[in-house]
Amino acid sequence: MVNEITSYIAEINRIYKAGNATEHTYRPALKLLLEKMTTGLTITNEPKRIACGAPDYIVTRKEIPIGFIEAKDIGTDLKSKANKAQFDRYKQSLDNLMITDYLSFQLFEGEKLLAQIAIGKILPNKIEPIQENFNAFAEVVKVFSLYDGKAIKDSKKLAEFMAAKTQLLTELIEKSIADKDDDDYLRQQQNGFKQILLPTITDAQFADIYAQTIAYGMFVARLQDRTNLHFTRQHAAALIPQSNPFLRNLFLAV
Repeated sequence: MVNEITSYIAEINRIYKAGNATEHTYRPALKLLLEKMTTGLTITNEPKRIACGAPDYIVTRKEIPIGFIEAKDIGTDLKSKANKAQFDRYKQSLDNLMITDYLSFQLFEGEKLLAQIAIGKILPNKIEPIQENFNAFAEVVKVFSLYDGKAIKDSKKLAEFMAAKTQLLTELIEKSIADKDDDDYLRQQQNGFKQILLPTITDAQFADIYAQTIAYGMFVARLQDRTNLHFTRQHAAALIPQSNPFLRNLFLAV
């Protein structure tokens, strides 16, 4: 992997020295590096927004997400207060998360920091590789890429896990409603709530109810699942009891 990392640092250095790069400019180089260092994975730059926000990369194995990467501009202090709220939100929601400024890398399992390593450093007018860290970085990438999820066997932990996911989903729904450029499906659903159930419902109240409904629906459907198939909303719709047509239709329509 030494040659791949060396080539990556050289490309980052070339972009950096041009003097007009943003954090987005470096993304293809990191994507290419990770693709060379791993097998059987798909690394997608700028995936669709998920419940906790929009991490810069999603890493999937056979269409199943196994990790996320958030990248900041080169030289960004990854421990600064400016990014704390965003990083905390990601760590609470994502079990396998890598945070980087393209030179320094932090690997988290939930809120636990597993490893941190730097493979380059900024000098006047250039990026210099830290070659003695290349092998350690390869091990960090290996741990990240081989992540296979974790089982939750404690009811209290399951409740806390679902509560955190639901809260993040609530925030996303509220933001999506406020975003005039986003799909208007949620706004249509909210208008339906106002006309039929709660005429005075606010955006925040609707987001909370809607998120809890989705979380409950997923939980009920998963309890009925007896297969090892990739679990999708279509599977959820089919597994939700027919006695609850509202939930079934919700998962079919999303």
